[in-house]
Amino acid sequence: MPTDKPITLQEHAMRFGTFMGIFWIFKFIFLPLGFTIPLLQLLFVLLTLFVPVLGYIYVRKFRNTYCNGEISFFRAFLFTLYMYLFAALLAAVAHYVYFRFIDQGFLADSYLQQLESIKASAQGEMVSSIDQLIQAFDTISSLTPLQLTFQLIFQNIFYGILLAIPTGLVAMKQKKRF
Repeated sequence: MPTDKPITLQEHAMRFGTFMGIFWIFKFIFLPLGFTIPLLQLLFVLLTLFVPVLGYIYVRKFRNTYCNGEISFFRAFLFTLYMYLFAALLAAVAHYVYFRFIDQGFLADSYLQQLESIKASAQGEMVSSIDQLIQAFDTISSLTPLQLTFQLIFQNIFYGILLAIPTGLVAMKQKKRF
């Protein structure tokens, strides 16, 4: 028996968040590969910079397709926030699998090697700054895969909140009144 229940904002955000999460997983693949093929690291950065653009595209599509071309700032903000939340949860599964079964310390070791090589040619204040970064990466490398995954979830949600504000402002569109 079909129901005529309208699909909610959360359900649409979940759908678009799934697409965003798949995109995040795809781009995450380029992060570790970028240490052996530097062009892939550049691709990772470019895809990361594309995330807010993709978020805007999704909220605009939601506005035009499901909201009759108009959406308030709060509704656009909420949709974007939910979308990033659902994307973060999906990407967290891939992050956990990667850090638990695949990484074995590769990312932290790679960053530490790069920092050590930079430190060798650094002078003055730069050396102490690099030492601080090395200590931070030592701390990060001591985290369990589950702790790393939760750290990335919270980071993605935090940046999602920050990105939802300008996205909501740019995507909002009110009915023109004459």
